[in-house]
Amino acid sequence: MSLDPAIAAKLKRNDAGLFSAVAQEKSTGDVLMVAWMDDEALARTLETRKGTYYSRSRQQYWVKGETSGHTQYVHEVRLDCDGDSVLLIVDQEGAACHTGTHTCFDTDVLLAAEQ
Repeated sequence: MSLDPAIAAKLKRNDAGLFSAVAQEKSTGDVLMVAWMDDEALARTLETRKGTYYSRSRQQYWVKGETSGHTQYVHEVRLDCDGDSVLLIVDQEGAACHTGTHTCFDTDVLLAAEQ
């Protein structure tokens, strides 16, 4: 698969050719996770509507839930104003975090909401 050249032209990548991808749950608005994508991962996501990312440590693509069953159905993909990050609006089945929690952002609260 290859990414539409019009979309590719809008992306700003880091030195490794990657950009960040934020997954947000459609029904709750919860931010679920942040991962990396490159053009191929984005093209696969747009084609299949499955959250597809690039693993920097394994140097390979991975589809969310492919081994765990905790899948992401992608409803929308939005590009941020700088072109260096995408937002995926998803339906999350099961845990989004590899630790087994719903979101990767529920472990350490560094600043709590004021009461």
